[in-house]
Amino acid sequence: MSFGAIGVLGFVVDAGVLSVMLRATHSGLYWGRLASFLCAVTATWFLNRTITFRGVAGQSGLHREWLRYLGANSLGALINLGLYSLLVARVAACAATPAIAVAAGSLSGLVVNFALTKAYVFRT
Repeated sequence: MSFGAIGVLGFVVDAGVLSVMLRATHSGLYWGRLASFLCAVTATWFLNRTITFRGVAGQSGLHREWLRYLGANSLGALINLGLYSLLVARVAACAATPAIAVAAGSLSGLVVNFALTKAYVFRT
């Protein structure tokens, strides 16, 4: 349950940073999404280690744990970013309102991310 709730917060970070990147830096839909995704991954890693998996977090250095989290979630990230890219490229409503594509991408990678995070990052 907490993993899903943290995922929702990750979505807020992802969509919010993307919005800022598009307006403030004119980075474009893809570079802006890369930056926003990395911010969201960092936020969800921190929250999951301190809330969802607090009993097993911290067994190695933070840097290594973050890298394992990023690595373990790479398949979910590929699904997430792949669907986002497909939607903003082919669906006019998603290109005009990228948060729709961010939401679809985030939901598509959720199950994969949970399974890999539990198995490879915060295992007991």
